[in-house]
Amino acid sequence: MIMERAQNINPQRIIWSCEEFGITPDILSTQLKISRENFEKTLNGDDGITVNQLRTIAQYFKRGLLFFLEEEPVNEETIHSPQFRTLTGQKPLLSPELKVLIERIEKQRDIYINLLDDLGIEEDFDWNRYRLPSNSIQDIKRSANRIRSWLGLANQETFATYRSKVENKGIFVFVTNGYRGQWQIAKDDPIRGFSLYYPTYPIIAIKKQISVRPQVFTLMHELGHLLLHRDGFIDDENDFYSNQGKEKVANEFAGNILVPDEFLSQIDMSEFPYNEVSAYSSYLNDYSKRWAVSTEVILRRFLNEGILENRYYEEYRRWRIGLPSKSQEGGSRTTRFKEPIRMFGVRFVGTVLNAYHENRVTLAKASTYLDNLKITDIHKLEIMHGSV
Repeated sequence: MIMERAQNINPQRIIWSCEEFGITPDILSTQLKISRENFEKTLNGDDGITVNQLRTIAQYFKRGLLFFLEEEPVNEETIHSPQFRTLTGQKPLLSPELKVLIERIEKQRDIYINLLDDLGIEEDFDWNRYRLPSNSIQDIKRSANRIRSWLGLANQETFATYRSKVENKGIFVFVTNGYRGQWQIAKDDPIRGFSLYYPTYPIIAIKKQISVRPQVFTLMHELGHLLLHRDGFIDDENDFYSNQGKEKVANEFAGNILVPDEFLSQIDMSEFPYNEVSAYSSYLNDYSKRWAVSTEVILRRFLNEGILENRYYEEYRRWRIGLPSKSQEGGSRTTRFKEPIRMFGVRFVGTVLNAYHENRVTLAKASTYLDNLKITDIHKLEIMHGSV
């Protein structure tokens, strides 16, 4: 059986895609089990690979088939947004999978904005009016207090309420899923979160963690970048312990948002087990639960306020690092219909469902926007969303 050969392929677009993914064309042909001879013909501008093989290549690179048939060379300024290029400029060695995820999240933001426009919903968020100073720790404290008031934070919060209050200010908050798939940051990838700055509907993306407490700090750290620095940032694990530059500012901002001075004053330090670092977590457990923060966040606040000496903090860090690591949650798909809310948030899901109910989008299109949910799962999601 003779397979139809693909014609008019732009080989430079295949080569560019290989470079984006950090592989060679030889590796690509080997991985996809494409004849080296036919693949080289294609790269030389002749008819070599079949239409099905080109489709496989397109799927591998998460591109449409037509992308490889366009005559023009790739223009990165049209392929990637300025926000995307900001992140890759900060960390050029991002994995191909993470780059694809960033693009996917940007597309979800575009979908959200277009649906709001279709529904005639105009939301006047004032978060962009907050041009906060960050020249000193006192500036950061004042800024954090203003934002606590602006968000309407209470004395007891959860990750869900923190997220909701940030989303209510016109920020698209995305949380990755734990299972393998198109919405995951790999478990061994050090990236823990990123922000994409836009004048309206900026993005905060958070890597799913074993505990939600680190997710809370990631949320506020990225919010700090958006409000204080007016720019996007991509942060690995080390950035959340940095004592330099804008990462230090974002860390101090997040710490003061989550544990302001009035919270610290509630902690009885008269019995604090300074010399027994293994007891820190149990001593601070009630406060950690109440504020949905880790022991680490409270200790960092102690350190910055001069309540805890650096030697105790460093000893705690060494002890904590030496503990056996917990296995990362793999995520469960037994409650498949809940996943869009977990990932995209209540406001996004509600907007998609409203557009479907008002016949602005078809059920099939709504399914696509909601991570390709089945019809039965969409109906379950409607019931769940109505009770949120």
